Amino acid sequence: MSQIASQVHNKFKIFAGELDANNQLGALAEEVAAFAREQKIAAKSIGVEYLESAKRLIITLGYRDDEESYPIKLHGVSLGKINVTSNDFSTLEAAMAAASARLNNIICHELYVTDDNDFLMVFMTHEA
Repeated sequence: MSQIASQVHNKFKIFAGELDANNQLGALAEEVAAFAREQKIAAKSIGVEYLESAKRLIITLGYRDDEESYPIKLHGVSLGKINVTSNDFSTLEAAMAAASARLNNIICHELYVTDDNDFLMVFMTHEA
């Protein structure tokens, strides 16, 4: 039986900041985890958008505050520069699969691309 009802949510928190020197999340990852921990929320989803003109990353955290909280962590994983000019995304899909194989308890993921065409994944994991 599906557990989809526990995934449904309608509360959101926004975080924004600059990427570190390696185009990674830097301090943003800890800000999101700290919010979940301190506010005792149940994190359900993330959204990620890289704003090229401002060189800032926006992360939205979707959550519920009416169920038991749990610890989360955000992981930024570089997928490299990948050519996606055709409709063949097999190289990108393989890189995403390889990145996810290195993590446990993935709740959700997002993909972003920097202005110099680096593809990066953000995974939100349950830190049980």
